[in-house]
Amino acid sequence: MAPIKQQINDDVKTAMRARDKERLSALRMILAAIKQKEVDARIELDDPQTLAVLDKMTKQHRDSISQYQQAGRDDLVQKETFELEIVQSYLPAPLTDTEIKEMIKSVLEETGATTMQDMGKVMGLLKPRLQGRADLGKVSGLVKIRLS
Repeated sequence: MAPIKQQINDDVKTAMRARDKERLSALRMILAAIKQKEVDARIELDDPQTLAVLDKMTKQHRDSISQYQQAGRDDLVQKETFELEIVQSYLPAPLTDTEIKEMIKSVLEETGATTMQDMGKVMGLLKPRLQGRADLGKVSGLVKIRLS
């Protein structure tokens, strides 16, 4: 079992012993998303794939929070924020803008990319390095600026 998945399972057991219903619910939701991906793909997820699932969940929670705020549902905003914090606790520490730009620069030098046609090649190398550590949409925008 992947270390991240094992850590989540251990935290589920800890939350059960502590009778922390909210945390237990959020952890079970994470495990359900991981299990769903495993069943759909008929594979056991490794850490990078698990990080991709957690990254997707982070995006979904952020979208939900903004929609709930627009609707004035503070109770649901609070719940989603709590769940988001738990999901993010399993992601690696986010990179700073400077670190992201340095990584983009090194990949551009590594690939010799100079035009927008090289965008796919650059993002293909950046995605595994940045998965769960940076917003790939934002990274894509930075790469476009560098290649234009």
